[in-house]
Amino acid sequence: MSQKLLQQYRRCCGIDVHKEQVTVCVLPADGQQGEVVVKQYGTFTESLRQLRFWLQALKVTDVAMESTGVYWRPVWNVLEGYFRLLLVNPAQVKALLGRKSDRRDARRIAEFLQDRRLDASFVPPPEIRYLRELVRDRVSLVQETTRISNQIRDVLETANIKLGSVASDVLGQTGRRILTALAEGQWDAERLSWKAVGKLRKKEGELKKALTGYLTKGHEFRLGQLLKQLKFLEEHLVELDTEIRRCMEPYAEQVELLSTIPGVDRVVAWTLVAELGVDMAVFPDAGHCASWAGMCPGEKESAGKKQSVRLRKGNRYLRRALVQAGWAASRKKGSYLQAQFRRLLGRRGAQKAVVAVGHQILTVAYAILRDRVGYRELGANYYDQRNSERTKLRLMQRLMALGYRVELTPLAEGGEASEGAVPVVAGAVVEGARKRGRPRKEIS
Repeated sequence: MSQKLLQQYRRCCGIDVHKEQVTVCVLPADGQQGEVVVKQYGTFTESLRQLRFWLQALKVTDVAMESTGVYWRPVWNVLEGYFRLLLVNPAQVKALLGRKSDRRDARRIAEFLQDRRLDASFVPPPEIRYLRELVRDRVSLVQETTRISNQIRDVLETANIKLGSVASDVLGQTGRRILTALAEGQWDAERLSWKAVGKLRKKEGELKKALTGYLTKGHEFRLGQLLKQLKFLEEHLVELDTEIRRCMEPYAEQVELLSTIPGVDRVVAWTLVAELGVDMAVFPDAGHCASWAGMCPGEKESAGKKQSVRLRKGNRYLRRALVQAGWAASRKKGSYLQAQFRRLLGRRGAQKAVVAVGHQILTVAYAILRDRVGYRELGANYYDQRNSERTKLRLMQRLMALGYRVELTPLAEGGEASEGAVPVVAGAVVEGARKRGRPRKEIS
């Protein structure tokens, strides 16, 4: 058989996946007549290997299956590397009510695959999948640590211990020394105040008042249990971070480049690599990547009218990290991302503005991973410089609305005002410009 015919040969298979069994439908090869074959297999590894041998005997080339919970993963593990696999959204092959069965579902998947009507879900390579599991485990661990920390603060408030009113961090060095002593039965406020270290030594008097409460054996027991859980979680987190760093070594360059984006720290860079991978060829462009991540609204149009839609359901772990990075970038002074946040804040509100900044971070991360280049800062005045005439007119109109006649004088060549120059606005007196702050006291 010639190479051209080998490239054209295609035989499709659809698999309806369940926990205990899978239903498999194999269609005849494209352009050929034959019988449609349907069989069922168990989901134990031995049964799935028999499925693989059977598909190879039938010369199947393409296999599609639904992303049903985690039940598709054992099937994927056994078939990966032997066929062209396609993982699809169940909504694309959803059956009509009253016309649903496992055999029909498997055949529908196979027919849709043969007609090229299915959109493949992104399934990264095995090493990236392992990184995903580690990074997602870290998210759960941090959330559990936060929950335990909040419970410790609740126990202190219940016992009238107002440590949080004196120490900014209840679980800091001083706080942990005091909490350990409380869990061991040392309730004397004066002795507990002696455990202060650092700057809190100057607040021993306030600490003594804050540590005078109504402790019981129940509070002592709960504090001991919660501190043990917190210590275990923190040790587990250190071990997990060590394993993530080891697995991230092949992608050290990508992590370093991503960390140049304002608001993106080491953990967010880990999340971007683990969720997106490093091969951006799987996404046609940055817009498709943002759509997959759920960082842009969906499309809903009827009768020629576009209706409002919420953010699409996407990768919640990636979206969570991007929103956190967006909040951090909104506080980065003199940055393009902060300017974008403030530009949208008044019109759209804080929530939508931070999502827009997260979308922009994802777009930049896509370009960095695709081109292997660092982040280039555009500056906080990028929007003003892009259309300086429009900015000038807008500011003049605002002053005119306040009742002023505006006369503009260009700065000296080089963009700096000449010595002694003072901003001039007709009809108003403007003193020499100086930084904002507390007003200077008049000297008599």
